[in-house]
Amino acid sequence: MEVQKVWDDSYKMLIGGKFVDASDGKTIKSYCPADGELLASFPEATKEDVDTAVKAAWKAFESWKNVSAAERQDILMKIADAIDANKQKLAMIETMDNGKPIRESMGDIMLGADHFRYFAGVVRSEEDQASIINDPGSGNNLSIILREPIGVVGQIIPWNFPFLMAAWKLAPVIAAGCCTVIKPSNYTSLSLLELAKLIAPIVPPGVINIVTGRGSTTGQYLLDHPDFRKLAFTGSTEVGYSVSEAATKKLIPATLELGGKSANIFFSDCNWRKAIDGAEMGILYNQGQVCCAGSRIFVQEDIYDKFVAELVEAFKKVKVGLPWEHDTQMGSQVSQEQLDKILSYVEIGKKEGAKVAVGGERNTEGPLAKGFFMKPTLLIDVDNKMRVAQEEIFGPVACVIKFKNEEDAIAMANDTQYGLAGAVWTQDINRAIRVARGIEAGKVWVNQYNNLPAGTPFGGYKKSGIGRETHKMIIDEYSEIKNIFISLDENPTGLY
Repeated sequence: MEVQKVWDDSYKMLIGGKFVDASDGKTIKSYCPADGELLASFPEATKEDVDTAVKAAWKAFESWKNVSAAERQDILMKIADAIDANKQKLAMIETMDNGKPIRESMGDIMLGADHFRYFAGVVRSEEDQASIINDPGSGNNLSIILREPIGVVGQIIPWNFPFLMAAWKLAPVIAAGCCTVIKPSNYTSLSLLELAKLIAPIVPPGVINIVTGRGSTTGQYLLDHPDFRKLAFTGSTEVGYSVSEAATKKLIPATLELGGKSANIFFSDCNWRKAIDGAEMGILYNQGQVCCAGSRIFVQEDIYDKFVAELVEAFKKVKVGLPWEHDTQMGSQVSQEQLDKILSYVEIGKKEGAKVAVGGERNTEGPLAKGFFMKPTLLIDVDNKMRVAQEEIFGPVACVIKFKNEEDAIAMANDTQYGLAGAVWTQDINRAIRVARGIEAGKVWVNQYNNLPAGTPFGGYKKSGIGRETHKMIIDEYSEIKNIFISLDENPTGLY
């Protein structure tokens, strides 16, 4: 399939409603991870550029904070409509820049549009509160509880779901009445910069500011800037520490969606066909570059051998191919660096005593030799204490671990520093609820995996993060709560 070029040769940042280059003119080049071809260049924002963006956001906030819920709802709906009208183009740009299959990119774009629509609904349904407080201690009072936008926020999103993570961040910002300076990964900036062209005519200048650059430079400028009222970050736990520290030094809140080592638990009474599919969905979706990936596959001992045998055959049938081809089921990893990391963990696993049941190596068949492709991989004979079972690999590599009973499965599932997600596969509803409640994770699926529609909270326990996204409760994270307490008594207190 010949790829039709739908992206620009170069992009600019969106600051204060204008498309601008970096103040020093420096740029970064973006290459397609599937074939190494140059896609486009985009600015590397300087410290001065970040400062300009923050100032533009605060200027916009002066009037934006007073915009009605109805107007914000209208803006959110217009953004969703614009995304829908350009979904084919956006999906292809996402696929070329990230390496994920076009069928997945299309799903991400549609989910992103729905996220704006969901928060458009939230805007009109969120209400302030008023109540009469009348008791001997405080007298007769009217208590009014108001939610006000927190101000200008700094947001940093990762390279694994560039467009969808942008929607997760931008939709609640607009809904809450805040302004933002948002930075995508330098690996995958193009889909957000393309979205900027759609947003610019819809959103008032300065409400959404998009700066691009490396995490070590532009990202650090965001973390160091003194004028943010909140930080929001999605990415690795290692970087999450830095974001949390930066927020703490400024005494501002931070929401963090970080790493995971999620347990995908299969009991002997599972629906077999759904279970095999669910194991694949848990670790092969987006080439395993998913924070909530089901990278630890726990299988009950009486079905372990049969399950592994069938899963190996299923992995062999997965079509790894050029991501823009519609029959491709798994595309390329995002970079050489990421591919090397994945391969190094396979070697670590083998040294620890794990065996490679399938895959375990780079895929260099035909045209794939030009890209960063990995074969779907299963490590068996894994002990839950091994590094490959405890550390986030972030690739299509799953560790298969045997368990005896519910208690055994829950104990091993929770024996990790992470707590982002997990899944339970069984036909026994009581068991499903028991195990789901026993797992220390923010999202637990039952008889499915990686289903993340708007309206269902997403976020982690332990070192997987702070806060929840994809649900209206995130509005509270972008808000200040004010209580206006009015005395309805005519008489003085009488204390003096």
